Formats: sequence, C-alpha cells, structure tokens
Amino acid sequence: MVTIDNYDFKGKRAIIRVDFNVPLNDKGEVTDDTRIRAAVPTIKKVLAEGGAVILMSHLGRPKKNPDPKYSLEQIIPAVEKNLGTKVLFAGDCMGEKAAEMAAALKAGEVLLLENLRFYAEEEGKPRGLAEDATKEEKEAAKKALKEGTQKEFVKKLASYADCYINDAFGTAHRKHASTYLIAKYFPNDKMFGYLMEREVKAISAVMEAPQRPFCAIIGGSKVSTKIGVIKALMDKCDSIVIGGGMTYTFSAAQGGKVGKSICEPEMFPVALEILELAKEKNVKLVMSPDALICDKFSEEANTQTASVREIPDEWEGVDIADQGKAAFREHILGCKTILWNGPVGVFEIDKFSTGSRVVADAIAEATQNGAFSLIGGGDSVACINKFGLADKVSYISTGGGALLEYIEFGTLPGVEAIRD
Repeated sequence: MVTIDNYDFKGKRAIIRVDFNVPLNDKGEVTDDTRIRAAVPTIKKVLAEGGAVILMSHLGRPKKNPDPKYSLEQIIPAVEKNLGTKVLFAGDCMGEKAAEMAAALKAGEVLLLENLRFYAEEEGKPRGLAEDATKEEKEAAKKALKEGTQKEFVKKLASYADCYINDAFGTAHRKHASTYLIAKYFPNDKMFGYLMEREVKAISAVMEAPQRPFCAIIGGSKVSTKIGVIKALMDKCDSIVIGGGMTYTFSAAQGGKVGKSICEPEMFPVALEILELAKEKNVKLVMSPDALICDKFSEEANTQTASVREIPDEWEGVDIADQGKAAFREHILGCKTILWNGPVGVFEIDKFSTGSRVVADAIAEATQNGAFSLIGGGDSVACINKFGLADKVSYISTGGGALLEYIEFGTLPGVEAIRD
C-alpha cells in the first residue's frame, strides 16, 4: 500500500479529506482547534516535498446550500495560524471557480474548499422531500441521487487533484463521497495521512495483539448505543468495566430499584443476555455496587450514597460511589491494555465527576507502569482533557463513532477504500 512517506509529491496536487468539523462561538471563531492541529503534519509533509494541497471537509449539519453559519471560510484564520501559511478559499466545492483555483494551484499553496455538506451528494441523502414522503419514495430518491448526481459530484472533486489522502478518521465510518467513493478515482495514488495511520495502528494494537489482561471501560448513558461494541469486545477482552447510565439498566433488569435514574426497560433482555454472554465467554464484568445519587440534576443538588439496587424513588444515580471507585481503580491497575470509551458519571458537573476522575487517574497510573491505554469517544476525550491527563495516556483517538464501529466490525469504509 502507498503511504505518505513513500509517495513523491513534487509537482502534484493532493486533495486531502480532513476533519475540520470544529466548534465555533457566536462570532464564528474556532474555540477548539485540536482537529486542525491534528491535520497539520500531513499537510506540511506534502508542502515540504513540493506539492500543493486542496483541503476538503464538512462542518456541522447544514440543511441548505449555502448557509453562512456553516461556512468553512470562518475557520481560515485558525488554519493559517496552525499551518503558518496563507490559505486560499474557493467559496464552493463545485463550480468553475473551485476548478479554476485548483488547476492554478502552485507548489507550496493551500486551497480550502467550501463545506462539502452544502451538497446532498456528499452524504448521499436527498433533501427537499415532502414531510409525508413514504419509505419507498425516500429510498427511490436516495437511489436516484447515488446513481445520478452523486457520481458527478465525486468525479468533479477527484478532477482537482493528482492524488488523494484521507486524514479524517472521525468520518471514516461513513460511506460518503469524500471519505469513500472518491478513492476509486486514485487506484495507485491514494493513502492514509499521518493521523489516519496513527489511528489505525493504535486501534489495531489494541484489538489484534493486546497485552493481557485487556480491559475495556465502557460508559455512557444508554445500553442501546453500546450493544454492538460490548458484544464485539466479549471476544477480545478479559474484562469489561461498565459505568455511566447503563449501570441502572443492568441493575433494574436484575430486579434492582433505580429511582429516577436513566433506564431503558426495553433493553432489559439485552442486559441479561450480556450478563449470560460474559459467563459463557469467561469475561469478567465489573460494575459499581454503589452510586452517588442526587435529588436534582444540578451542582446545588443534595447527594448521598446508595446501593445501585436500592435507589429511592425521587433520587437518581449520577456517578459511582466509594466502593465502585475502589473496585474500578484496583481493576484498572491490574491491566496491561486499557480501552476507555464513555465516562462513568455526569463528569460535566464537578460534583458528579469524581468517579470519572478516579478512572482517569487509574488509567494514567497504569500507563506509567507500562500499560497501553487508548482513549476514544468525545466524552472520554473531554474527560481526560478536563482532568489534565491527556499526556499521561498512550493514545487519544479523534473518532467517537468511528472508533466504536472499528471495534465492532473490525474495519471502516474509509479504511477499506484506501487499502483496496
């Protein structure tokens, strides 16, 4: 497979799919440039070797074209600051102007295309359908889009460049025009950027040849969003630590009283199935026996500790308590490979964040002692950053949904498109 380190970029135009879906304030200013900084090494590599760069990305979920609120023009100052070079802006990703600017690009220059999602063709989802459109009508419209204008959209994007680089792991789980379909136009000139390459190597290290014991810490609010990944991990892990709102669904499924805690009664059969599957596969499930509970969802709430199976009617669980903290910490420190996806409490509220802090500290300590730790998913990354421990773990993934799908299915469309 061609890599960014063995490709000759001299005199070439490289179109790079980056993930510049960054948060903006009311003034359109970038408030967190992490994703922009992550793409810089790949861009600089191409420029340093005498190539020109065309950047393409999405931003938000615009419903119309164009929508100034989602224009990538707003992020140019942040991109220029991090790259240390001027960035040209096409004002569109289709049309004559974009094509002309791409064709005129000189070595060392950078061109940013407008938001890809200003076009329905990027996602392959038709727009403007009647609210009462039937399922059959929606499917027909989707088919027409994919067999018609989406092909032209992809062909046009590909025509701007001599080679294609995918450096947007966070969108690699989507079969979109810019992350999947475009790759076929560059059969011998497609490659991962440095960020994608690091992500694939880090996840492969965890999933294919982990040091034992291998523990996955899965948090978050709902069992329904984590079923697939929990089941997939059953064949990989020695143990799974379950925290967050999912705890109360597991408790209630076994006859526990969970008060006003978040709970999915419809998932009781699945929770019980997971418990049985763990026994069958000899995977240890670790859950907190106690919870920090509150009488209202705020920093001013009254709190107390209760058994996760005996939460009073008007109270709700928002974090693990002392027994859970001790159990989680001891378990994590005994592991050599650690995957963390999802906080174990409502970490956004300081009063309810101490459980997640204990988990983060334990992971950092285990890493210092030689364990490999992979942190993934927006909330887990926000946690590790909030606690100032980002430089104390082995690897922080830029993908949330992409990471989970990689774990569940063993690959991603955006990865396969490059490897094919």
